[in-house]
Amino acid sequence: MTVLLTHEPVVNKSRAITANRLVVHAPSMDAACDALNEVAPSWPMERTVLLGLSGIPLDATLVEWELPENTLIELPASLLVTAEGTQLAEALTEKGIGLCVTNVGHGEKLPANVPLRFGLIDIVSHPRVLPGVGVPLAVGLTNAAGFDAAMAVGYAGATGWFFLNGGPKAHRLSPGHAQIVRVLNLVRRDADIKEIEAALKLDVALSYKLLRYINSAGFGLPVEIQSFRHAVTMLGYDNLNKWLSLLLVTASKQPGASAIMQAAVARGRFMEQVGRVFFDKSEHDNLFITGAFSLLNVLLGTSMEAVLGEMHLPDSITSALTGQGGVYKPFLDLARSCEDDPRLLARQAESLGLDFQTINRAQLSAVSFADTLQAD
Repeated sequence: MTVLLTHEPVVNKSRAITANRLVVHAPSMDAACDALNEVAPSWPMERTVLLGLSGIPLDATLVEWELPENTLIELPASLLVTAEGTQLAEALTEKGIGLCVTNVGHGEKLPANVPLRFGLIDIVSHPRVLPGVGVPLAVGLTNAAGFDAAMAVGYAGATGWFFLNGGPKAHRLSPGHAQIVRVLNLVRRDADIKEIEAALKLDVALSYKLLRYINSAGFGLPVEIQSFRHAVTMLGYDNLNKWLSLLLVTASKQPGASAIMQAAVARGRFMEQVGRVFFDKSEHDNLFITGAFSLLNVLLGTSMEAVLGEMHLPDSITSALTGQGGVYKPFLDLARSCEDDPRLLARQAESLGLDFQTINRAQLSAVSFADTLQAD
């Protein structure tokens, strides 16, 4: 199978995630549909999905494919203005499939009878909003400042990873984050349950959110966890370490932090999924933590060194996070490539001996998992 997916979030003016964008990189429509059918059980259903097909000549095969109900199809403007493209769009619309237009703004006269949900507009070529393309979303942004400028001229949101770049850096953790780190360090050194409970009681909101996450659908426990002591009994310290780490990633109250949280959690879940066949079960949580912590510096507005200096992490995690190498780094690199670089992703997958569908399924599972937590 020679089909790969990459993913990115779609955010509104508040930088809250409203949809996910999946891009299919395939040699043909038939190959793309076959691959998508195979991964359909893992499809993220929590939010709308914008589905793009990169470099593929689009044809009536799209109409025959049974799309998940939350999925919108992207059609390039250059196709929509042709008789074949208009016919395809009309057939998709008649089937109840929502449409988005891409690569618009080059003098095309789009068909008036084709309803468009979103228009993905290159912000570099078109710093002003184009009319008649549905809800205008900016693409091609490189940083948070560019996003703010785009919203100021009328864009309704954006798609991409711009929010990972820019922003001031602090030299130390905020009090709320530092408290989570203190609890996390207690768990890592197997402190007495009473000592950990005492630390948790200093922040009631922290205790509540931890128990809410542990009881979420993503954890899949057969009984509801009622207290931290109950959690230790049911899960053990290793699993609590993972979920406290998740709590640290999702603790920020900064505007726009939800998109960074989603990216961090998705990286962690992806690494955990693809790394299962390479590592003993005892290391699966470390894979998750490595991916989830890879954006802590962005999320907490500080340097990675400042974050890691407060935490007692295994050398294998620290080495990957600081770019020094180690056994987890190839999997972190793989997770990053899933966000925007299909060619590098293909090379990395081949070097690890991973088939593309394993990577596709892991991506979809990771996005769905992160969306589920964000929706709680």
